[in-house]
Amino acid sequence: MDYLLTDEQKMVKELARKIADEKIRPVAAKHDQSEEYPWDVIKVIADAGLFGLFIPEEYGGMGVNVLGLCIATEELSKACGGIAVCYAASALGTFPIVLFGNDEQKKKYLPDLASGKKVAAFAVTEPEAGSDASAIKTTARKEGDYYVLNGLKHFITNGGDAETYVVIAMTDKKKGARGASAFIVEKGTPGFTFGKKEEKFGIRASSTRELIFTDCKIPKENLLYKEGTGFIVTMKTFDMSRPGVAAQALGIAQGALDLCVRYAKERHQFNKSISSFQGIQWMIADMATEVEAARGLIYSTARMVDAGCKGVSKPSAMAKMYASDVAMKVSIDALQIYGGYGYMRDYPIEKYVRDAKITQIYEGTNQIQRNIIALETIKETLKS
Repeated sequence: MDYLLTDEQKMVKELARKIADEKIRPVAAKHDQSEEYPWDVIKVIADAGLFGLFIPEEYGGMGVNVLGLCIATEELSKACGGIAVCYAASALGTFPIVLFGNDEQKKKYLPDLASGKKVAAFAVTEPEAGSDASAIKTTARKEGDYYVLNGLKHFITNGGDAETYVVIAMTDKKKGARGASAFIVEKGTPGFTFGKKEEKFGIRASSTRELIFTDCKIPKENLLYKEGTGFIVTMKTFDMSRPGVAAQALGIAQGALDLCVRYAKERHQFNKSISSFQGIQWMIADMATEVEAARGLIYSTARMVDAGCKGVSKPSAMAKMYASDVAMKVSIDALQIYGGYGYMRDYPIEKYVRDAKITQIYEGTNQIQRNIIALETIKETLKS
């Protein structure tokens, strides 16, 4: 379908597709097996200027363009969801600074993030605080001109490789969610170390690590916005970033669909291509329709975010939920079309299944997304 992209957006699409085909696809299996962070590809993405898509022009970027981010992420994810998330996760870690940073913070951190010289990460999740972000136990105690952080974050994408972290910590436990605050923490700060790198089912090219804070002193100037707004920072960040997760899922789904259609045309049984069998054709028809529906929802939501529309929580949750469910269904169906070959690592399709699964889990499970969608729908109905 024609989504009436601007010339600039078409350029981003072609550029990201070129990187995906020429730089990511040839090394996707290698990074999946070695679980090595893809610095070589990150540099190519940085040199192409794609890290600037989600950063204002005055700080070295190309303007906050969530649709551009979605387009780039989709194209990169067609080749490898694991490598693509290294890029998208930096956007997640950057958005809190874009949304809530003061001018000094933006001048200090955004230029290096816009150039791709440094990547970012967002640290909310803890062993006992996953879907319930208000249950975090990491603390930030004010001492003179510093805050002292203590606690543990885990399952942090880009953990260990990112240079700039936005960390949610409790400044007043008595206030519950209203006692959380957001801080910028730089890699190398004394008292800030990393735990083990997780061994994962999918997106194995990306790094997922624990962040450990032990009497970690950071300047008070690193407080984002003001004390007690950490939960707001988190929710507003997710409203902006969830279309990007949805785009990752979309790219995985489209990539799987492209592979299985090619395979169905080449695979012969009963003296004919299996793509001529009605059972296969119906599967492909459903897959293609679901992928296109996801794309329309994602692009529309991204345009709402870019336009500064209010009430984007519901469509952002819908986009993330629907696209990730589609990614899982389409990748499984694509593997089914491959048959027994699809189950073998000699063929690329099994990796798409493994990479798809996490999109239903991180940045809020799809059950949480359904809660958000339902509550927003009920509120709208009560107002009407």
